[in-house]
Amino acid sequence: GWTGATTCVSGASCIQLNSYYYQCTPTTATTTPISASTSKAQTTSTSSTSSAPTPSGTGKLKFVGVNIAGFDFGCNSDGNCDAGSAYPPLTQYYGGDGAGQMAHFVSEGFNIFRLPVGWQYLTNNVLGGTLDATNSGKYDQLVQACLATGAYCIIDIHNYARWNGNVIGQGGPTNAQFAALWSSLATKYKSQSKVVFGIMNEPHDISDITTWAATVQAAVTAIRQAGATSQMILLPGNNWTSAETFVSNGSGAALAAVTNLDGSTTNLIFDVHKYLDSDNSGTHAECTTDNVSSAWTPLATWLRSVGRQALNTETGGGNVASCVQYMCSQVAYQKSVSDVILGYVGWAAGSFDTTYVLTETPTESGTTWTDQLLVSSCMKP
Repeated sequence: GWTGATTCVSGASCIQLNSYYYQCTPTTATTTPISASTSKAQTTSTSSTSSAPTPSGTGKLKFVGVNIAGFDFGCNSDGNCDAGSAYPPLTQYYGGDGAGQMAHFVSEGFNIFRLPVGWQYLTNNVLGGTLDATNSGKYDQLVQACLATGAYCIIDIHNYARWNGNVIGQGGPTNAQFAALWSSLATKYKSQSKVVFGIMNEPHDISDITTWAATVQAAVTAIRQAGATSQMILLPGNNWTSAETFVSNGSGAALAAVTNLDGSTTNLIFDVHKYLDSDNSGTHAECTTDNVSSAWTPLATWLRSVGRQALNTETGGGNVASCVQYMCSQVAYQKSVSDVILGYVGWAAGSFDTTYVLTETPTESGTTWTDQLLVSSCMKP
């Protein structure tokens, strides 16, 4: 019913957000100075001034998905995970209806889900690789519900590169203990071609990135030796695995050296995150940037230069107009570079209720599911 002007002002272009809504969106992203005060704040990369690569994407991302959170509840950024605080996103355990949510999302075209879980939960607080039958059995019910939809399913160890405050391979658990965990998981899921192994959620404040890359290599080697020879493995960098600083902080170069058993890098995908709020922490309802000039353009340029790909496994914003604007712009750009950016996984549904600031949990009424604003406006395929 709009009867006003339809011409955008200089510096903006008209982008279709859905079948009935168009919006003038800035052609060049507005960036906001990044605070160093929050726990997940990310420092600005000097490479953000890189020229944009020539779009070579297909206009369609390979993966679009949602995080189904709950098994990670109780995990803090210091790697302390209270196994008793997990809130399984399964109705049989009185959590969110993760199975129903995933079935709903798949009906809309989503095709990948990230399933965060604490290391301590899987082993019932015993350091090492032996899976606790009860806890890992409950988590497996979520994995199986995911696989039943036909989607890809990311097993995500949500420990921030730590166990109870100490960095893996750098004063904390040994690489062998971490590799034993992944050997157990890979043995369990080696026959599932759509299981994706997410090595670690958001490493941060890692003093030696080369040493961290050796830890990642130990996990990759364990996964492949366990018989999971062809599934995708996600390699996470430092600084909360920030897409903006992935290259400048040395993560890219260090992780590029991680290989499969045969020396190849087939299906070794870089794991990156990027939120759209003022300090990139993913804790504010309002969004201030689409991250195109500061993060995605420099990263796409570098990925092409080394012949590699990345997947954005955490991104999101509030269900407000500013986030609709910037998320739609971010998604549009990522589609244009889909040869190197494989897709995005929004944060988060599962056991988060609809009052959570970044909720993507759809509301349910009988057999009808209704998406949150950001999902319906931008993030739905």
